[in-house]
Amino acid sequence: MNISKKEKYTIITPKSNSVNEFYTQLEGKLNSLKEEHLIIDFSENLNIKIEEIALFLKLSEVHKQNGTSFVLIYDNLDIDDLPEELIVVPTITEAEDTIDMEAIERDLGF
Repeated sequence: MNISKKEKYTIITPKSNSVNEFYTQLEGKLNSLKEEHLIIDFSENLNIKIEEIALFLKLSEVHKQNGTSFVLIYDNLDIDDLPEELIVVPTITEAEDTIDMEAIERDLGF
């Protein structure tokens, strides 16, 4: 997995095509990233199933409890089939916008 720290967030891109393998690797590193806003970039992966994306729901919930954002980038699925608590956007620009909006919501107490 590639980890790239930006000013406002950390972007993580899987190296392998196995979502399950990537999820296991990410869980192992999550403790050191728990205070970071995370963007998981699946834009290069072409055949991810909804069940595989749903694996990240638990990690997303943990991040929200820590007061940080957790956003997935993937544009090849129907967003209505995903749990509401999981944020999946099609582009990096939308992921950055989501992080900014969530920061505003946290500042306002939502």
